[in-house]
Amino acid sequence: MTLIAIVGAMHEELRALLEAMPDERPVLRAGREFWVGHLAGHEVVVVLSRIGKVAAATTATLLLSEFEVSRIVFTGTAGGLAPGVNVGDIVVADTLLQHDMDASPLFPRHEVPLYGRDRFETDAAMSHHLADASRAVLNDFGATQAQVHRGLVVSGDRFVSERAENDALCARLPDALAVEMEGAALAQVCHDFGVPFAVVRTVSDRADDSAHVDFNRFVAEVASRYTLAIVTRWLTSLRS
Repeated sequence: MTLIAIVGAMHEELRALLEAMPDERPVLRAGREFWVGHLAGHEVVVVLSRIGKVAAATTATLLLSEFEVSRIVFTGTAGGLAPGVNVGDIVVADTLLQHDMDASPLFPRHEVPLYGRDRFETDAAMSHHLADASRAVLNDFGATQAQVHRGLVVSGDRFVSERAENDALCARLPDALAVEMEGAALAQVCHDFGVPFAVVRTVSDRADDSAHVDFNRFVAEVASRYTLAIVTRWLTSLRS
């Protein structure tokens, strides 16, 4: 049985998942607790990456080198950027980019030096099935107004919470759907190791001047429940 990794940046985003695992046991590596157990008939490892790109890259590297996981799903919350990406919607990334990567004039803005690219693609099959699972979960929860979006998610070591910064990101990256702080780092590490991955995020705010309003409550009451339901449905689909 292959080991599947589920990663989140905040404990509140993973709380419901950990409570649903009947036999989880902690394995300590680099100051992190990797919870190994079973969920929906699969052997999984759930881990809190902590916040930011370096923390995410460290966690992904440990998952791939120490636990030899077969695939990784990063889940949690994000700020909506594009028009129509609203609080309560779900975004499944097709590509990821570091919006704060800038080695110009040596390299084009956003391009990762020596990679010849600024975007890293998620695994198409994983993203497709996670999007299907997300739509089903929204329907199950009666969230008839919420939508599932697919496309570009951007990452950076800054919590975007001001209208001016939101507008600047939208102007520079008009196809970006949402912004968070870890996904693109995970994407680069998985690219290096050649391991499939996906990123699915619940939109918790509009990444503007209202981004701090009831964020913690939203994560605990909405996003963590969505995470558990989406991941469980996706894992179940892998068995059919």
